[in-house]
Amino acid sequence: LQGGRSYGESQLNRALALRQPGSSFKPFVYATALATGLDPASQNVLTPASTVLDEPTTFWFDEKPYEPHDHADEYKGNVTLRYALAHSLNIPAVKLAEMVGYDNVVETAKAVGLNAHIKATPAVALGSYEVTPLEIAGAYTVFVNNGQLIKPNAIRAIRDGEGGRIYQSKVDKQDALDPRVAYLTMSLMQEVLRSGTGAGVSRYGFTLPAAGKTGTSRDGWFVGFTSKIICAVWVGFDDNRDFILEGARSALPIWGEFMARAHKHREYSQVHALPEPDGVVAVEIDADTGELATA
Repeated sequence: LQGGRSYGESQLNRALALRQPGSSFKPFVYATALATGLDPASQNVLTPASTVLDEPTTFWFDEKPYEPHDHADEYKGNVTLRYALAHSLNIPAVKLAEMVGYDNVVETAKAVGLNAHIKATPAVALGSYEVTPLEIAGAYTVFVNNGQLIKPNAIRAIRDGEGGRIYQSKVDKQDALDPRVAYLTMSLMQEVLRSGTGAGVSRYGFTLPAAGKTGTSRDGWFVGFTSKIICAVWVGFDDNRDFILEGARSALPIWGEFMARAHKHREYSQVHALPEPDGVVAVEIDADTGELATA
């Protein structure tokens, strides 16, 4: 956990500073959407193959218009949820949040350990409410632990001068997401590194199976993980000035280099694919329509 390079220069502990996470929050929107499959009475079950229209859209909330834009004002038309998250499209994220209910997105955020300042508005879908890097790293534990939240803990054990153990920490686990929802969301996040906004990570020496999400607000973010390590990288200014460099160009290179080095240590070298939980079914789909593929 790196708070800053010089306490003399700045007393801000950046790991605990509240900042807008941008699109690194989107996995929790998609997890809320995928949870519609758990309700047998749901009229609109959403899957990674479900499609949503990416086009300029005005959302009305509290009798006020909200008009988000995609990066560079480029819109992709009808896209699957998998494509939309991988390429960090903003309009589909807000549409999903509206479909499943902004309040349900906030409930998911609370369940994964994010703070109580997150509000049920359209802006929640784009990570406009502040969290700390440590909070968001902790929240991502749900994706690699079958939906269980594992709270960050800095101290594993304390020993006395004779080597005797005075204190041993206990892992604090809480059920936060259904294991099937956690797995499917992680699958979407793997696509970020395969073909989406994080696809360039291999140029920094990192080629292991992983999942994650870029984020751009005033700052740059990348939060990602293997089966061994979760790492959240935030890049920005202490005074909250606009950084003007998206997460893929600022935080992702740092994440890639760190993860490549970290996994050379013996303790972290044996990365493995996470097992698929019972109740997840894979089918072939037509990439253009999102419907079941025919011959």
